[in-house]
Amino acid sequence: MLEIDNIFIEFSVILLIATVAGLVARLLKQPLIVAFIAVGILVGPSAFDLVQSKENVYLLAELGISILLFVVGLKLDVGLIKSTGKVALFSGLGQVIFTSVFGFLIALGLGFEPITSLYIAVALTFSSTIIIVKLLSDKKEIDALHGQIAIGFLIVQDIVVVIAMIILSALGAEGTGASPGMEVVWVVVKALGMVALTFLLMKYVMPSLVKLMAKSQELLVLFAIAYAVTFAALGDIIGFSQEVGAFLAGISLASTSFREVISGRLTTIRDFLLLFFFIDLGLQIDLSLMGAALGSAVIFSMFVLIGNPIIVMVIMGLLGYRKRTGFLAGLTVAQISEFSLILVSLGLSLGHIDEATMGLVTLVGLITIGLSTYLIIYSHQIFEKLSPFLSIFEKKAPFAEQNVKLSEHPKKVDVIVFGIGRFGSNLLKSFDKKGLSVMGVDFDPQLVSEWQKSEIKVYYGDAEDPELLEQLPLSESKFFVSTLAVTDSDTKLWSYLQKKNYQGSAYFTVHRASQAESLQKLGAKHFLYPYADAGYHIADRLLHKHIDQSEKVKVSELPDED
Repeated sequence: MLEIDNIFIEFSVILLIATVAGLVARLLKQPLIVAFIAVGILVGPSAFDLVQSKENVYLLAELGISILLFVVGLKLDVGLIKSTGKVALFSGLGQVIFTSVFGFLIALGLGFEPITSLYIAVALTFSSTIIIVKLLSDKKEIDALHGQIAIGFLIVQDIVVVIAMIILSALGAEGTGASPGMEVVWVVVKALGMVALTFLLMKYVMPSLVKLMAKSQELLVLFAIAYAVTFAALGDIIGFSQEVGAFLAGISLASTSFREVISGRLTTIRDFLLLFFFIDLGLQIDLSLMGAALGSAVIFSMFVLIGNPIIVMVIMGLLGYRKRTGFLAGLTVAQISEFSLILVSLGLSLGHIDEATMGLVTLVGLITIGLSTYLIIYSHQIFEKLSPFLSIFEKKAPFAEQNVKLSEHPKKVDVIVFGIGRFGSNLLKSFDKKGLSVMGVDFDPQLVSEWQKSEIKVYYGDAEDPELLEQLPLSESKFFVSTLAVTDSDTKLWSYLQKKNYQGSAYFTVHRASQAESLQKLGAKHFLYPYADAGYHIADRLLHKHIDQSEKVKVSELPDED
């Protein structure tokens, strides 16, 4: 044990260790989340015990959680909540019921007492909203259909875990005079009040208030953080989680025109503070309690890693979603939550379970969080391998995605544009004005829904979905344009085009030299450079000089960073 009396020095050591661990993880191509949890174990009581001010680490972790869920709420459109609410509710509750029942039976089968089995079963039920949101954000899949559904049922789980803790606390309390049923009813009443407050702020207060704050960028960022943390605190006060409070705060600002500015400004702050969440998670892991529970922990971990995704796929399949959407959403519940550790800590304090059970659940958390991180990061590759065996989870006509799926595409188009953000949207409109027949593809269902109101045909789809690519009218198209600027996705698109012997011209949007070089090695020849091209065109307009259109931008001239 190494004691450090100075808090500033203590934090500098923690940050230095985290930096080294992160660098090693990147060199070994391992997830940073796993590395940071390992740092928490390393600096915690199980190893060097460097952290003496755990309350400060916890405070920074809570701030990071609040900002993370606030940013997620910012990006969530109310219209999308309506469209995914049903599947989120059924998937969330269905997975909770399935895991609780079968987890309880497995625990009884392993010889645990009924009350201990109940705690273990409930602890296995909940998935980590924080970790999943972070992974989906890093993969830029928050806006994808499966990402939105996952966020929906994770929020449902957060609500259920709060109710579960209220019931368990009431069962452990004596002489309070309040029944568990009344406690739950009271929390529901307060929750409805909080939702109503969110709606009123969103409709009558926030548009004008945010506009006033936006006159100063510094004040806008300060306001956003203060608002997120205040709503998180309010959620905690009324008996809900801080995550739900911060999430509602984000939703109340989602309809303002400044949400992208706020989100962009908070991203770096969010990532820095979340470091302390993962370190705090590692600090709570006591390795000394885990040795005797290894066998049971492996059984429970396999149940969570395999059983939870299966039940989500079953429910989503019955609701009419494709096997791919169900699989990608299902993988997000293949771990237990930080709430699980809080729950068993509550049970330990109430005398319902012993320290051995606490160690068992902690070990299950360590195993499932670590392995599920890899499952989510490599979810598309895993799906490609398992796809032939997953057809049982999909109806012959997946009606839930028919309104957004590329199912009745044009027989012939001149241009296919993959990715219809700002750049892609302008390309679609420009090609259309020149009299070419065009179609767009994007994985943001809300964006696709908005485009379907126009005459230009836009369809829902993901560049990494092999079933979608098979439906593209490639044989008749002259141009294929990807505006994704994501190396892995573009690599798969180019490989598919080569496999189909595409005869048209394929263009890929790149922002960095490494992106173009990677695609050039595979044989790609044509690239779009939005920033460089914009610079040439703007200079041309300003100086009133003609720039030879044959002049090419060299890969070496591209910046190394976005």
